[in-house]
Amino acid sequence: MLILTRRAGESIHLGEDIIISVLSMKGKQVKLGIEVPEDLPVYREEVFKKIQQENEQAILACSQDFMAAADLWTRQNRKK
Repeated sequence: MLILTRRAGESIHLGEDIIISVLSMKGKQVKLGIEVPEDLPVYREEVFKKIQQENEQAILACSQDFMAAADLWTRQNRKK
């Protein structure tokens, strides 16, 4: 992990397209401004983790559905 110290009004550039600026600091909170290309999604950590969790559940359900369909297909072919 890269750790940098910035003051209010200072920025960090990630490549050519991403700029993170410290807008203000108040107590234990830091307000950040983030400039990113329109096609790059930005999520808060808790939202990102929830999306990952839901994607994993969807993959598991899809896999279970596929296995159930394969089992039905196998049973039908045995009857023929």
